[in-house]
Amino acid sequence: MKTASLHNLGCKVNSYETEAMQQELEKHGYQIVPFGQPCDVTVINTCSVTNMADKKSRQMLHRARTVSPKGILVAAGCYVESSKAWLEEWAKKENIDILIGNHQKSELMDKIREFQNKEELRAGVPEIAGVTEYEELKIYRTAEHTRAFMKIQDGCNQFCSYCIIPYTRGRIRSRRQEDVLEEAGRLAEAGYHEIVLTGIHVSSYGDGTGADLLELMKRMSDISGIERIRLSSLEPGLMKEAFVKELSGIQKICPHFHLSLQSGCEATLRRMNRKYTPEEYEETCQRLRYYFDLPALTTDVIVGFPGETEEEFLQTEEFVRRLAFYEMHVFKYSKRNGTKAAQMEHQIDEKTKTQRSKRLISLGKEMKENYQKQFLGQVKEILLEEKIQTGEKTYWVGHTREYIKAAFLESGESKLEKNTFVTGKLLKTLDVEGTFYNILLATLENIY
Repeated sequence: MKTASLHNLGCKVNSYETEAMQQELEKHGYQIVPFGQPCDVTVINTCSVTNMADKKSRQMLHRARTVSPKGILVAAGCYVESSKAWLEEWAKKENIDILIGNHQKSELMDKIREFQNKEELRAGVPEIAGVTEYEELKIYRTAEHTRAFMKIQDGCNQFCSYCIIPYTRGRIRSRRQEDVLEEAGRLAEAGYHEIVLTGIHVSSYGDGTGADLLELMKRMSDISGIERIRLSSLEPGLMKEAFVKELSGIQKICPHFHLSLQSGCEATLRRMNRKYTPEEYEETCQRLRYYFDLPALTTDVIVGFPGETEEEFLQTEEFVRRLAFYEMHVFKYSKRNGTKAAQMEHQIDEKTKTQRSKRLISLGKEMKENYQKQFLGQVKEILLEEKIQTGEKTYWVGHTREYIKAAFLESGESKLEKNTFVTGKLLKTLDVEGTFYNILLATLENIY
């Protein structure tokens, strides 16, 4: 029996592609074993969004070779793209057998066969900037048992001054609408009730192809079995009045929107080459709150961007406090060679970045608690995902449409099951020795 192992680093797009490669290996007779066990083929789907991601990618490749010294080792993804100038020499040193770029993952089996026949295949990563066609990958299931992440788009044309992604993922490319709907139908038949549409720059879906994101979501909402549709990270510029109004009319759309902010200071946004002002961003949030009832608005913020003064940081801190996000992911600026920001003057020291990061993380926890408190006493639909044991008590845990995590205490009468919908009244925050921080305890209303 041939064996294979895969390890994913990075974003949900990478996760989708890793699952697609795994299912392709399975289709060709490979038994999948946990990463860290000796096997015939190991695939590391790498990430390069930060210096730490680069380091982690190298570590995982080295670990894989140590565990399977005679197996075929495949390095795929963003680290391959970002480091290709010197990667082939490093790959020879580290005994990496196959390099696969971000538009070659569908060729995994061909590359393995070529290597097996020729005994050596390390070159051949094309220039991603010239790729114009979407690479079709397919999945039939996902690692998560209740929601499925579906990739609908790749690439980015934004060229934010801090970001390496346009250089590792290339220009925007959209998946054919019929292919998306066909896969959504397969996943619905496999029992998935919730679909998350993901991509590198989902807001650009359809650009240059005639496809339309709203139309895609409307058609997807007609698929039997799909009860929830979520959107991954969005750009504020997409959420114009007409778009948000139509979006609110799609009943299966979850009121949960991730809008990348990065900074609440206009001067910093200009240096970042972001395409909006704080005022425009705030208008987008107000628009979503007008058309949706208490939507969960989440965001990303970068602290310590080159030239960020204390005054500029305070503007960001005050801005996010006023907008009262549900969740805020805080990142310390990571210098990426090849980007404009790496050449900017007034780079911020690590101590200052850490101090600012801690302040925003603390504010984020406060905002999350305040948002959740608004739902206490309300009856909400929850999709159950997992059963958790703490002490002598067992809880079923799932998420509302707003992505609030809720828990039900299991009893002999409840008969709860994974991947079923329940409605429950959210009573209080459940905190059992820190295990359930920011999870709401609910009482059961009914099951369906």
